[in-house]
Amino acid sequence: MTNPLLPTVQLGTDGPLVGVQGLGCMGMSEFYGPTDTDEALATLGAALETGVTLFDTADMYGFGRNEEFIGPFVRANRDKVVLATKFAIERKEDDPTYRAVRNDPAYIRSAVDASLRRLGVDEIDLYYMHRRDPRVPIAESVGAMAELVTAGKVRHLGLSEVSAGELREAHAVHPIAAVQTEWSVFSRDVEGTVVPVAAELGVGFVPYSPLGRGFLTGSFQAADQLAADDFRRSQPRFTGDNAAANGDLLAPLREVAAARGATLAQVALAWVQQRAEVHGLTVVPIPGTRKRTRLVENAGAVALRLTAEELALLEPIGGAVAGDRYSDMGFTHVGRE
Repeated sequence: MTNPLLPTVQLGTDGPLVGVQGLGCMGMSEFYGPTDTDEALATLGAALETGVTLFDTADMYGFGRNEEFIGPFVRANRDKVVLATKFAIERKEDDPTYRAVRNDPAYIRSAVDASLRRLGVDEIDLYYMHRRDPRVPIAESVGAMAELVTAGKVRHLGLSEVSAGELREAHAVHPIAAVQTEWSVFSRDVEGTVVPVAAELGVGFVPYSPLGRGFLTGSFQAADQLAADDFRRSQPRFTGDNAAANGDLLAPLREVAAARGATLAQVALAWVQQRAEVHGLTVVPIPGTRKRTRLVENAGAVALRLTAEELALLEPIGGAVAGDRYSDMGFTHVGRE
């Protein structure tokens, strides 16, 4: 499929104007095995040439090294790039298993300054609360985030993996431009609660892992096919009987892809992009990749419009997926609705 330049959309009622598909940069520094840094840098440039303008990172990716990695690219293209980063997940390099979630105002103020230093910029375009600590009132956390807007350190606010109620409460404190949560043909739990509230409030939706962390591309069928340090080896959907069962669910994707002369990834992304029309809100998925070939392939999904019959064929997949999204479900909004 040939790729036109990506069209632009406004991310929420008051959010930034961005390409209709963004780029997740996490894997360029960690989590998915070894990275060719030269190719990753070339992929950033290719993304911008394709019309991708929303580049997504976080302070916890590579213990801050992902922000440092993309910083020079962002600075060289500052007038074209919409920079998104996140705070809240605290890690320790001397204890790789350590995870804590921090939403207290003092931590937020410290985290944003650290991100600005690593990125080498004066302002972050979209600043997300990466995960929610229910022990801290969300109004208190968002109030601290709003102070960053007033101080000129942040332009727009976002939330990741929040419940519908949390989104509504946060938006009452300060306008939320975007919610980021896993959303794909494999992961649809947000549709019953968070998505309707986002649509009502005029909040944009940024689906992460719209390709099911690569599973929906058909590039691997089980965790033992992945690099030894790939974090997916520990995730429930990719191990044991779950992986085998979920592999069988790709059959409808393969059928649609073959009929349309597209790839599985393009069909899966086209499905996500068309959620915008189904639910009446802006949807900007951020598939992650470190390779230019994959970047071009992903962008091609924008030209693919699935028919009602094709959408019906894909509809049952989400309800049949085996295994949770994470081994630690405390890292999602599920259970807080």
